[in-house]
Amino acid sequence: MKTRVCRLYGVNDIRVETQDVEAPGPGQVLVRIAAGGICGSDLHYYQDGGFGPIRVREPIILGHEVAGTVEKVGANVDHLAPGDQVALNPSQPCHNCKRCAEGIYQHCLNMRFYGSAMRFPHEQGAFRDLIVAQASQCEAINPDVSLAEAACCEPLAVCLHARNRAGSLKGKRVLVTGAGPIGSLCVAAARQAGAAQIVVTDLQDRTLEAAMQMGATQSINVADNSAALEAFFEDRGTFDVAFECSAAPVALKTAISAIRPQGTIVQVGVTGDIAIPLNLLVGKEITLKGTHRFHAEFAEAADLLNTGQIDVKPIVTASYPLAQARDAFEEAGDRSRAVKVQLTFA
Repeated sequence: MKTRVCRLYGVNDIRVETQDVEAPGPGQVLVRIAAGGICGSDLHYYQDGGFGPIRVREPIILGHEVAGTVEKVGANVDHLAPGDQVALNPSQPCHNCKRCAEGIYQHCLNMRFYGSAMRFPHEQGAFRDLIVAQASQCEAINPDVSLAEAACCEPLAVCLHARNRAGSLKGKRVLVTGAGPIGSLCVAAARQAGAAQIVVTDLQDRTLEAAMQMGATQSINVADNSAALEAFFEDRGTFDVAFECSAAPVALKTAISAIRPQGTIVQVGVTGDIAIPLNLLVGKEITLKGTHRFHAEFAEAADLLNTGQIDVKPIVTASYPLAQARDAFEEAGDRSRAVKVQLTFA
């Protein structure tokens, strides 16, 4: 049995190739992938050969935001059957290291994560027609939910974990800086959690439009209307919580200026070292928190899609067949017209 795969060899060098697929073993399933979202990390690998100290050092199959249909089940799998729709959790902690023993599985010391160049040999990803996965990685998706929507479980799980880091948002005033896929999903997560006000900022009208459809109460294009933020700086800040999703130094500074004393900033976006206005952070007693991936939130994301509590359709702005993977990556890198670009498999 054969499958096509989307393999990256170097900067701007992405190829669709064919390789063998093994039958699922005990506790495993064979999944026919239907949709896969191109993530920021996939883009960094494609455009720059990596990000920060993480570099692509060997050919790697990309992709970790995927969903599909169970094709075959291995022995000892009794909760899944051929034909079931599933979202695949790309995160595979070891459950044996000291971080797993502490219950912070997203910090597993031996983490395996689809399409990641962090380890060497690299962990191969899920942009392929067929993949053998652990049955425990599969979250059931209702038949009335499209597999394009289901492929958004992974980025939604990232945002649900960020939301959990922030604490209760019910009745709170929330700022989201950066309206890419993660920013828009943070908006949706905040709306679902009962936030009273959600202001989102970005440099592109296209992404801001999607964020408004996801539940923002106000959008600000800071490229041409940054003055609109100044009202939120009054009285030492307005917002109770900020999700900083852009990783731009100016956005973090804005969040620190706009957050109220003793408010919370959750840093979602990642970048290299940046300067922080430390005196302002200390003087306002702001809590600055990091957030990293997810664990239990993947199942929560699937549940929110299955029950219709969060609608991710507004962020899926384009789909390309696997044969046009290069075109898909080029559009995904153009934030003036794309939010979430997906590959389709057939």
